[in-house]
Amino acid sequence: MNGSSTEPTGQALALAPPSWEDLVTSALLGTDRRPPAAAVPGREAPVALLDAAAVVTLRRRAGLRPAPAARRPEPAPEDTRPALPAAAARRLALLLADRSGGGSGGRRGSSPDLMELLPQWLAAANAHGYAAPPQALPALLDAARGRTDLRPAALEFAGPRALWLARLNSDWRFALRSAPGGGAALPDSEDGEAVQRLWQEGLFAERVALLSALRARTPAPARELLTATWATERAEDRLMFLDALRTGLSAEDEPFLEQALGDRSRNVRATAAELLSALPGSALAARMAVRATACVAVDRTGDSPTIVVEAPPECDRGMERDGVAARPPAGRGERSWWLGQLVEAAPLGTWPGRLGGRTPEQIVALPVADGWQGELHAAWCRAAVRQRDAAWSRALLGTPSAPEAGGPGAVSLAERAKLLAALEDGERAEWVAGFIATHGLSEAFQLLGVCGIPWAAPLGRAVVDALNIARDAGSYPWSFSGVMGLAERCLDPAEAARLDGLLAIPDEREDASPGAGGYWAEAFQRLVSTLRLRAAMATELSGTSPSGVGTQPPEAAG
Repeated sequence: MNGSSTEPTGQALALAPPSWEDLVTSALLGTDRRPPAAAVPGREAPVALLDAAAVVTLRRRAGLRPAPAARRPEPAPEDTRPALPAAAARRLALLLADRSGGGSGGRRGSSPDLMELLPQWLAAANAHGYAAPPQALPALLDAARGRTDLRPAALEFAGPRALWLARLNSDWRFALRSAPGGGAALPDSEDGEAVQRLWQEGLFAERVALLSALRARTPAPARELLTATWATERAEDRLMFLDALRTGLSAEDEPFLEQALGDRSRNVRATAAELLSALPGSALAARMAVRATACVAVDRTGDSPTIVVEAPPECDRGMERDGVAARPPAGRGERSWWLGQLVEAAPLGTWPGRLGGRTPEQIVALPVADGWQGELHAAWCRAAVRQRDAAWSRALLGTPSAPEAGGPGAVSLAERAKLLAALEDGERAEWVAGFIATHGLSEAFQLLGVCGIPWAAPLGRAVVDALNIARDAGSYPWSFSGVMGLAERCLDPAEAARLDGLLAIPDEREDASPGAGGYWAEAFQRLVSTLRLRAAMATELSGTSPSGVGTQPPEAAG
């Protein structure tokens, strides 16, 4: 009887073996709610479930074959940089532990936003040349995975061990993609044979990384490397390689770039022309100067000197070869489109001699006939940005107190920000401070973004004064959250003492927004706490922090 009772069960299991997932589901839900698929009439369901589980378990184990042990990974490379001071290492752990961020807009409370301070901390640590603590690397890579803006500084700080970890964890593969050549080790520039082998046989990413690295150290050999294989490279590769020549660009590159003007790829020709126009002494710049000055002159026959413009009547083959795009974008006239490109590519030093020996300020102050002023000044703006000409940038910006701060050629905040980038940090900060003093903070965000960090004292005072004025006006601080966030990251920590008087809740005016005074006091408290925390971070990274500073919680550092 025992044989007859077990034989059907064995046949049933042999004919229709249940899956392991089905058995687990029956066990979790209970055999009353989910009878096992291997149940046999007359046999209790729990017993049938256990019998089936025993058979399937045996099958699962029998189906496994012994395998050799996986190859052990190579040891992580050494990081020879100096170790982070202990207090700074503790601070890094606190910054990485705060992954929530403060958010944007709305009420943020009075505590510093630690994740927003992490980029600044990383920049300072890299400036000191410290190595990342090994135990912090996973959290650091996780933070960089979630924020692309952190990646360059985070990977520089993490060093070679970050790439080693990235090869073992697919979640961190972005580190390999972000590293030059996909994280491959580049040969020493002195090892000519290894350099030639990688250039001839390497993957495209490795070749770009090699060319960029050589260009940063020895521009001439890098150019010679590219020249040797230029004719056999694909058009899209030629474009990427040519872009690498921006680093260390000099007059020695002109013969090669002139040759590239005849390239069969329009994008390659355009990039070569752009690079040549950034060399004021190049033959292309001289050709563009001849074309541009033929279109612009001073008319002295009237009551006062006036600039007159005669746009080019056509875009000939020589202009196209030198990078002028013949077809304008939608909504642009052909002749104005060609004129703008010629003026943009002509050396700015050409214009004083052409326009009566006048200075840039005098030139941009001249009236322009027939409605050409906007087009002409906009082209001069682009030329000033490309050639990083401070004198022309200063003239085109005009005074910051001008109506709507509209300089002679600056027609948008984005263009003013680009022109400001050509000025020295001190002059740039002074101009933006004057802009804020005249026009307030509502349009200053883009301009503040190009100022050096920490902000110079006049700029810092202008921002704080403008925030104080906004508070007295009775509006909510959320309207200025972008500027307040910049102030937390860019204001000199020494300014914290000046802000103590703004921490109290002011008496609210009748026309003020309800509760605005309390929100402003909270915002200024967060600003002061953040500035003091930044000061503590700088002290810790210098290795001279007093005992206990690095162990304070973030709120205590304020």
